[in-house]
Amino acid sequence: MIWREYHEQTKHSRESLRRNRHFLDWANMPDPFRHYDGAPVIDLPASPAVPETLRAARDGAEFFSSLLFHSAAISAAKLVPSTGYRYALRVNPSSGNLHPTEFHFSARGVAGWPDGHYHYRPSSHMAEHRATGPFPLEGIEAPVVFVLTSIAWREAWKYQSRAYRYCCHDIGHARESLAMAAREMGCSVRVEDSFDDDAIAAGLRLHSDEWPMLLVALSGGAIPLEPREHSGPAAWTPGEANELSPIRVPYPWIDRVHEAAKAPRTQFSAAPVKASEGIALPEPARCERPFAESVRGRRSALDFMGGARPISLAQLSALLASTALGAQGRLELYLYAHRVTGLEPGVYRFTPGSRRLDLVKTGDQQVMAAALSLGQQLAGNCCVAFSMIARLGPSDRDYRIAHFEAGATGQRLYVTAERLGLRATGIGAFFDDEVHRYLGIDPDAGRQVIYHFAIGYPVHDPRLEA
Repeated sequence: MIWREYHEQTKHSRESLRRNRHFLDWANMPDPFRHYDGAPVIDLPASPAVPETLRAARDGAEFFSSLLFHSAAISAAKLVPSTGYRYALRVNPSSGNLHPTEFHFSARGVAGWPDGHYHYRPSSHMAEHRATGPFPLEGIEAPVVFVLTSIAWREAWKYQSRAYRYCCHDIGHARESLAMAAREMGCSVRVEDSFDDDAIAAGLRLHSDEWPMLLVALSGGAIPLEPREHSGPAAWTPGEANELSPIRVPYPWIDRVHEAAKAPRTQFSAAPVKASEGIALPEPARCERPFAESVRGRRSALDFMGGARPISLAQLSALLASTALGAQGRLELYLYAHRVTGLEPGVYRFTPGSRRLDLVKTGDQQVMAAALSLGQQLAGNCCVAFSMIARLGPSDRDYRIAHFEAGATGQRLYVTAERLGLRATGIGAFFDDEVHRYLGIDPDAGRQVIYHFAIGYPVHDPRLEA
């Protein structure tokens, strides 16, 4: 299993941070947007209908516009006052706002929309038409199939070898962002994480810097369909992928773990949810803010207010209830409860699907939560922070799938926090071994911390422009 070696090589420790002084090469920063220069484009309607009301789109343009506007589009901008550099935020979050994930999709029989294969261009809310004709993927019979790909170099530019972890988190966030919007529109969603990576990459003529990671098939009555005869092979249109930076710096550990992760996954058996004598959670608080407004308004908190203002136990219950949806039983959540009405400060364990919290440690955890998260104060200033602990299977493909699930869980926490009037932020950097020691986790048994998260009342971010 390569993932154990990779995880060991990329874990943070105080020694590794002292040893590895990495400086960003701004002149070589990767372009955050992939384009296929010369490819025909289809303009997607501006100001599309919100998913809650769009249960029967008139045509493919209306359907894809609303789906992508609420799952992958640009949602705001930030300005760095010291440099004047302006950068775009998107509906789906990304580590360092570097966005390694690309959205490709195939359509068959969608009303008013040519059959073929497409790439979404978020910089202009357009679909780049890369191939015409029927375009089956891995035998999946669905009118719409998304292929989520990752460009690891975008993350490695900043985070070096650890970037593969973040790419997998981001795929999970993107998957859930897409799935949540599709379900709000009335679609059925099927996620496929086992396929022939090289065959998909070759079939889609992906650039060598881009890797297929996940397939998401959409079906159901919400997709406007029309009878259509399918004949002949797919025909490629013009269009060349843009080069993202002058130099792509190699990171052998990323290439090595990704190559190993192409192998088939093992059969994963979810651990049964054990009966608990712990603290019973109340009924979840009602999420008042509409879905579309929440996903378009989602931001990663710069920091949290701290102080004495708490969240309610019912709000925490709603946050935790959201994590159970679509979970595969790979994760446990350890909560650092700082300010939750009706809950004593401490560390609690939660298994998605259960309705109780088990007390692990008592006492104020603000200093420890921040210290474990590489000294980032937002993990102590929030109302509640999380360590996501994964049960990792024996195959290397299971390693990336577990990170997908962590990212998907984070996306549900993000959106639920927004709907409750809170804000969240994902934290990919932490002292791996110290988290294990503090929580009593045995990594030799296949349990690993793979993601941190924080939720609370945000401070104002002066960089936001929209």
